[in-house]
Amino acid sequence: MIMIIMGVDPGSYITGWGVIEATGSMLKYIDSGSVEIPKGKLFSTRLENIYRSLIGVTDKYSPEQAAIEDIFFCKNAKSALVLGHARGVALLALKNGGCENVFQYSPRKIKMSVVGVGSAEKRQVQHMVKLILGLKKTFKREDESDALATAICHANNTGRVTKDIKLL
Repeated sequence: MIMIIMGVDPGSYITGWGVIEATGSMLKYIDSGSVEIPKGKLFSTRLENIYRSLIGVTDKYSPEQAAIEDIFFCKNAKSALVLGHARGVALLALKNGGCENVFQYSPRKIKMSVVGVGSAEKRQVQHMVKLILGLKKTFKREDESDALATAICHANNTGRVTKDIKLL
């Protein structure tokens, strides 16, 4: 059975997205990118850009399922709140964009699923994403490869939903 999965790495200035096709254990790269919003923009404008961009991706690729990175521990409460807003807008875009189910995974679970080590560095994740998907391209942003890693994590865990994989 073929399933189109979209992964999202939310951020208030850069939100990464990636789309893969999963056929059994075979994974195929479809597309990826990032929503980049200049720092001088109003927060509401940044959130609107995230929403509109992700809706555009869901309209183009019609993913059946989506996975998003769970919130990690932030340096301060304000950072956590800002990230929570961006994440909420991304979740709304995925749901309104037709994703039947949206799952969330911790950064550690994503790294473990892709690299085999929960404390892997960003460059290790990026390298393994390229290997798993057979890519030669260089990612413009780490957020793009992180989003693909999130989609890969979901593909690897589909059918094995456990307590640390929360259906939203």
